[in-house]
Amino acid sequence: WIPNGIAVAGGNGQGQKLNQLYNPNGIFLDKNKNIFIADCFNHRIVEWKYNAKEGQIIAGGNKQGIRMNQLTYPTDVIFDQQDHSIIIADQGNRRVIQWLNHNQQILIHSNISCLGLAMDKYGFLYVSDHIKNEVRRWKMGEYKSEGIVVAGGNGEGNKLNQLHGPGFISIDNDQSIYVSDCGNHRVMKWRKDQNEGTIVAGGNGRGANLNQLSSPKGVIIDNLGQNYVADMWNNRVMRWCEEKEEGELIVGGNGEGNKLNQLHG
Repeated sequence: WIPNGIAVAGGNGQGQKLNQLYNPNGIFLDKNKNIFIADCFNHRIVEWKYNAKEGQIIAGGNKQGIRMNQLTYPTDVIFDQQDHSIIIADQGNRRVIQWLNHNQQILIHSNISCLGLAMDKYGFLYVSDHIKNEVRRWKMGEYKSEGIVVAGGNGEGNKLNQLHGPGFISIDNDQSIYVSDCGNHRVMKWRKDQNEGTIVAGGNGRGANLNQLSSPKGVIIDNLGQNYVADMWNNRVMRWCEEKEEGELIVGGNGEGNKLNQLHG
């Protein structure tokens, strides 16, 4: 791994100009290497084309609010490549919304403390609820049901069948769910139809050792079953191979800062 990174979006200070971001959260990378970003404190979703110098607003950007064309502190976004719509965790409005274009939006779910989103290859939508400490799954297009709980849902706690403030999620080809269990400083893997998960990263208390995490946020799984974890308060990205007792430092880990070998939260 190259120790120094390059800025592919933002990097021009905090702000609301098209070449700026303000507390970006979840991202989605499409097959053309375009980046979709939940620009949380700007209440918008921006798309940065590959090698672009600035982004373009594709959802929100109409100030904070509850109207269908507004967002409030969005935390995650996924791009549905079948119908070219985007699905947004509109966390401040406690809803999940599908944005077809600037004039057409569809409310998918309401009254949900959504934070992370994921979609599997079969078209199921997964949403983490950081207040109910659970992840629910819906079949795309069938939103009138309450969905089914596929991870957590047994109250806040640190048992293997519990979560504490779950954040971002990732799904593998077997429909196993990887959850950044932020308040427990661990990443959990829940196999399909299982009643409890297994710890695949962290779980040794909050800390900066290689076997620890500190409020993990983003998580993604690769084709080899390796987890990449955004270890927020350690300002680093860790890679964990399944069944390993500790992770490997991939990016950051050089203190909080804005140098090319540093991260900040």
